Amino acid sequence: MADPEVEILAGEVPEAAQLEDLYGSVGWTAYTGDPARLHRAVAGSFAVATAWASDSAPRADGADGADRADRADRADGGRRLVGLARILSDGETIAYLQDVLVRPELHRRGIARRLVEEVLAPVRQVRQRVLLTDSEPGQRAFYEALGFTEVRDVSPTGLRAFVSLEPTPPEA
Repeated sequence: MADPEVEILAGEVPEAAQLEDLYGSVGWTAYTGDPARLHRAVAGSFAVATAWASDSAPRADGADGADRADRADRADGGRRLVGLARILSDGETIAYLQDVLVRPELHRRGIARRLVEEVLAPVRQVRQRVLLTDSEPGQRAFYEALGFTEVRDVSPTGLRAFVSLEPTPPEA
């Protein structure tokens, strides 16, 4: 099947149902328990880039996901949210790449790269651009190809990264 035409847009915050469907499609259930909270989080981002495909784009199988996707599509005139990247930043000294996600059925088509390039555009002048991701081996190669360096490999040595994770809040 040919790749669907995917449009990358800057600054558009999707509806809560569209976000719930996208985050659910990649298994990020810590985000999907409270769609209104997820929407507020994305809306509060410094920058957001979204990827949209026409309704003819491939869909993953699964009745529950398809139902959510159908509701989300109707809310946006047939366009389907297929990817998103967002930045948290002060706009001057630090930018945190918070989320990069693309529907699994559209992986390896350059969508994530395009999203990251678009969302990073407003923070090109920012010295510290950071992210936190899981340890899946493909993640390292992907982010290194975009110019990121794993913290343990940064020269000069002595750079550290710390994180404090709270348990996922219970569903409302």
